[in-house]
Amino acid sequence: MLRAVAGLDPQDAGTIEIGGRDVSKLPPAARDFGIVFQSYALFPNLTVAANVGYGLVNRGKPRKEILARVKELLTLVGLSDQEKKYPVQLSGGQQQRVALARALATSPGLLLLDEPLSALDARVRVRLRDEIKSLQRRLGVTTIMVTHDQEEALAMADRIVVMNQGAIDQIGTPLDIYRTPATPFVADFVGSMMFLDAEVTGADRLRVGSLEVICPDAGRYQQGTPVRLGLRPEEVRVRNLDATTPNVIETTVAGLDFLGAFCRAQLKPTGAPDVTILADFSANLMRDLAVMQGQKLTVSLPPDTLRVFARI
Repeated sequence: MLRAVAGLDPQDAGTIEIGGRDVSKLPPAARDFGIVFQSYALFPNLTVAANVGYGLVNRGKPRKEILARVKELLTLVGLSDQEKKYPVQLSGGQQQRVALARALATSPGLLLLDEPLSALDARVRVRLRDEIKSLQRRLGVTTIMVTHDQEEALAMADRIVVMNQGAIDQIGTPLDIYRTPATPFVADFVGSMMFLDAEVTGADRLRVGSLEVICPDAGRYQQGTPVRLGLRPEEVRVRNLDATTPNVIETTVAGLDFLGAFCRAQLKPTGAPDVTILADFSANLMRDLAVMQGQKLTVSLPPDTLRVFARI
């Protein structure tokens, strides 16, 4: 199992239990877990190969086995030609890869990663991310990774723990965390979500400004309760709308921000110009509908994608 923990500093951890035993009170050499520190913590007087093989040497492994394992891991992290260099001769990203290889060398029962990919460039980060996940699946080693990269957590983890100011806001699968965030912090931290002030007007109804929308999630609150309505911009629908489509709104495109594969639009509802709805439109949709600023656009806010939070 690989868990990604958002916002947790390993120094804040009190105890670490494996199989019901608090291994944090054992001598470091007996804890059977590998650690990749954010600061790398490599031995400056040892070569890359010696750093990676350090744990194996301490365990008295045969020299031939150590050399083979070091070569395998350096190839895995893309440093097979750097084995004779010292840490000071490497870039920050290369040092972090050495630290990762060193932690994996002993095939530990638990792997602790403190933002292991933060110093790498985007392409290398994605490649190593996939390799770490594949290796973790192959070895079956339980892995806890601390990260502030939401995409990294969603892509790598089986379970995600989202922490806010030292407290756990939500634990769940990546799909649960993204689709049904428990708090506004989780909703805004994992992915992008816009929030609108609203008021509950019925069992499944909300009023946003002068707009009335259907929202099953509103049933958790009493009528008249002021709430915050959350919607992810990519959930705003434009295509295949008809008379049976719920929450259809006539809007004007007030602005467009080009963000590469998609554009983020600011939409002003015709009946509620004081409300701004953010919508992410793919490059294909932008081309097919020739969306431009000032254009009239009919959109829908799918009821099952709307999330309601208490207004504090």
